[in-house]
Amino acid sequence: MILAAIDIGSNAARLLIVEASPYKDGSVDYTKLTLLRIPLRLGFDVFNDGTIADEKRKKLVDTIKIYKLLMDIYNVEAFEACATSAMRDASNGKRILSEIKKETGIDINIITGQEEANILYETHIAENLQEDKPYLYIDVGGGSTEVTLFADNHTIFKESFNIGTIRLLNNKVSDEQWEHMKWYIKTHTKDYQPLEAIGTGGNINKIFSVSKRKEGKYLTLELLKDYYKELSASTVEERMHLYNFRADRADVIVPALQIYTSLMKWAGAEIIYVPKIGLADGLVRMIYQRLSAEKQMS
Repeated sequence: MILAAIDIGSNAARLLIVEASPYKDGSVDYTKLTLLRIPLRLGFDVFNDGTIADEKRKKLVDTIKIYKLLMDIYNVEAFEACATSAMRDASNGKRILSEIKKETGIDINIITGQEEANILYETHIAENLQEDKPYLYIDVGGGSTEVTLFADNHTIFKESFNIGTIRLLNNKVSDEQWEHMKWYIKTHTKDYQPLEAIGTGGNINKIFSVSKRKEGKYLTLELLKDYYKELSASTVEERMHLYNFRADRADVIVPALQIYTSLMKWAGAEIIYVPKIGLADGLVRMIYQRLSAEKQMS
């Protein structure tokens, strides 16, 4: 079964196409056929002006047209499309999505931060982890950060904070917002010690790649602090040259590290695993589960 997910974030729009194949033991293999990322950077418009400028609107419409063609080429059987923080805050967000629906036939849902956290939970990141250990799952995006606490083999909380990399770059995060997130994390994790972190998002994936760690290994809080200190002391151009970062990665990676290290410190987590999954992965798994349930009922 060929499935697809479109994720329109504050920094980039992604298309993930996978082949979902049930295995004889009841598990499902998700084989990635293609992953395309277009750095639209909608958040730079929205978090400054409250709206998406006409140039970005045109690029977004064209991007979805391309994604529609790719899904047709791959014979995608079912897909989901969603937009997150930037589109939530854009005054013209719904109007743009209506235009996209008219031009392409693709219906894009603007999801809340809580819905985003719920979809991320569907990636089942905790399935292969130890049941007797608590884990703090952190997903950092351009406009918001989703945090989920797993303990005793179930979810303790899922919370979304309007603190993201692009908001930080644009100085759109107040001291009160930082203090609230600090209070929330400290208060709600203090009874689940010691815990370990799980991180997703393009920035933590990039740091993991730079670290040369083998897949399945973890990064330490101290290592992330070292990267934060080193990268903070360099310019965007220097980061692009020294680490071969794209321009749209070189600027957001520093505020991302600020968020990850802060959350880990407040939660008492000394290590973080990086499974390289995200919102689009959660979406395709939700599609498969829904279709499987419908098939069983019919």
